[in-house]
Amino acid sequence: MDTLRDRWVPCSQRAARPLNVIIVGAGIGGLTAGISLSQTGHSVTILERVNKIDEVGAGIQLAPNASRILNRLGVLEEIMEHATVLERVSIRRYSGDDELSTVPLMPGTGLKYGAPLSVIHRGDLQETLLNAARKAGCQILTSQTVICADPELSASVQVRDNQTREMSWLHGDLLIAADGIKSTIRQQMALTDGFNDGPVCTGSAAYRLLVPIDKIKQDPLLSGMLKQNVAMRYMGPGGHIMAYPLKNNTLYNLVLVHPVKRRNLEDVWTSKGDRQEMLDFYQNWSPAIRRWLELADQDVMEWNLYSYRPLPRWVKGSTALIGDACHPMLPFVAQGAANAIEDAAVLATALTCTADVKLALKMYEVIRKDRGEQIAASAAKTAHTLHLPDGPEQRDRDEAIVSGTQNPDRWSNGQWQDYMYGVDVMKATVDLWNVMQERTVVRSRQVNL
Repeated sequence: MDTLRDRWVPCSQRAARPLNVIIVGAGIGGLTAGISLSQTGHSVTILERVNKIDEVGAGIQLAPNASRILNRLGVLEEIMEHATVLERVSIRRYSGDDELSTVPLMPGTGLKYGAPLSVIHRGDLQETLLNAARKAGCQILTSQTVICADPELSASVQVRDNQTREMSWLHGDLLIAADGIKSTIRQQMALTDGFNDGPVCTGSAAYRLLVPIDKIKQDPLLSGMLKQNVAMRYMGPGGHIMAYPLKNNTLYNLVLVHPVKRRNLEDVWTSKGDRQEMLDFYQNWSPAIRRWLELADQDVMEWNLYSYRPLPRWVKGSTALIGDACHPMLPFVAQGAANAIEDAAVLATALTCTADVKLALKMYEVIRKDRGEQIAASAAKTAHTLHLPDGPEQRDRDEAIVSGTQNPDRWSNGQWQDYMYGVDVMKATVDLWNVMQERTVVRSRQVNL
């Protein structure tokens, strides 16, 4: 934690006007929003569709732009007890295990950006945030499916209790849709704007595997990779692999991106994968990769990767979209969770600056929409870079990575890291408010002249 260098001065520690806030979704974005808003004096109700919020998922990155915010919320220290601090990332070609380049991470990245970079199991992060949200005073209601918001998106939602099947309406001052990539409220907002919204198949899918470290320790081919907290990034034709240790170095997390065989035939997001198809696709990849796959469990889950076009807006009435509900991100720059956390922090910060909900929502959209969409677009561009077939373009890419002049892999690119990690969105929100106030004063003086 010695990388923390934070001189944050908030607009205020308390809300300009306490609100009754309804949040749809108890994922990372929804829980962070609940903590942020409760700590500043709002009354928060979080509606979650599932009956029990379990530890699901696999590894995710907590970049400095997320860690900075979580530290200000007082939850980072507990989160870091479950996290793994990565010392570097090793970039490799698919066909062998020789490094093209190594990119230093911690502690240098933390010192540069004033907050640590780590990886963590999504379930551990969600559980820590869930406990913090309850401690902050959030009311969390499970087994609640949100059917729709009111037509004006004025912070009322129709809810079905999944256990009793009863329908009811809940009313608040602010509605935050943190209900993910299949967001009901996103679809409703898009329809009111006449925007044709829907998923677009990227042509890629991802296997996510967790291999027990004990299996790797006994393997002569893989055991040498466990000496440091290092992430492995393999690039190959049509796919790539990201691998790193998790859960106090008891598990090894692998994300294996590959082409899908079926496109847009049905609305399937997650399904049981074909283990033999996985082995066949990676049969010409490095011996270490093939050995990892042999050690993995027999059951393989496959996530189809979809993208969405940017929405015309993220806010309407007294409703805001956050996280995957407004900027679903492909996993190639590891910023999905971090940007959901940024959304939550900006909303809460804007509401400490002004009592005007609609003005606060506009501030949120100004600070977050362009940035969130740029980072989402960079993920799609990074996929192209990582998945190049063997040939001249691939050789140019590898040469650029080796020389270190301009790394085309945006996740490892220093200039792009400055943009992803170095921007303090909470400070930017306060700065925007101060500029708005100064302009108001200037206009007032001009009127009185």
